[in-house]
Amino acid sequence: MSLSSANLRSDRSQGYVKVPEVTGYFWVIKLLTTAMGEALSDFLVYHMNPYLAVFLGAAFLAGAFVLQFRVRRYIASVYWLVVLMVAIFGTMVADATHIVLGVPYWLSSLVFAISVAIVLTVWRKVEHTLSIHSIVTKRREAFYWLTVLCTFALGTAAGDMTASTFHLGYLTSGILFTVVFAIPAVGFLHFRWNEVFSFWFAYILTRPVGASFSDWVSVPHSMGGLGLGKGPVAAYLFIPIVILVAYLTVSQRDVQKQAGAPRSVGV
Repeated sequence: MSLSSANLRSDRSQGYVKVPEVTGYFWVIKLLTTAMGEALSDFLVYHMNPYLAVFLGAAFLAGAFVLQFRVRRYIASVYWLVVLMVAIFGTMVADATHIVLGVPYWLSSLVFAISVAIVLTVWRKVEHTLSIHSIVTKRREAFYWLTVLCTFALGTAAGDMTASTFHLGYLTSGILFTVVFAIPAVGFLHFRWNEVFSFWFAYILTRPVGASFSDWVSVPHSMGGLGLGKGPVAAYLFIPIVILVAYLTVSQRDVQKQAGAPRSVGV
């Protein structure tokens, strides 16, 4: 037996799922981290050397991933740190793709959508499941986070495309994506849509929803916003994130049962 096979069996035998249960808390924190990532990314890029900001974003993201893969089970503070860093660095990369490389938002949206489809297809072929209740090995965890990265990139490009390219503005874009965000929820709850499809559909849309409203609140009045500023918005959003993650850390309400154990209806 190879070392990799032995590690795979060892990880699986632990039965610990490395991601949280999908609850209302999950979606609220996801939207908050997305909004904060958008605001903090823009604040850092415009208030320090942009190349240094991107380097620091990449370094902190790498550190968060190392920590996430080293822990043996789901830990709320570690998991959401990774999500926040993905939101910050993902915004930097998506913006650089358009501003520095000159790639139009419609093209980057298409490329990122294809990337999501490819990752999910390979994940399904290799692991025979896309359920987040099956994230009990490092390989599945790697597929999960790669998908998360691609969905963030897609959501960022799509949100910027509607707000800038289609000239809808941040508020209208936020409302539009909120309506679309509700579609998979209604489909899953009332029309028995596939739960994996519904989850990733909704997950992609959290990025443009959170980012659009974050931009609307922070950008100047001349750009159609409320003018609160990127820094203050990021700081305000950080407070409820810390409170909710601390609550989940203590209550353990979002900790999934061990793999193979009976569970309630979820994704």
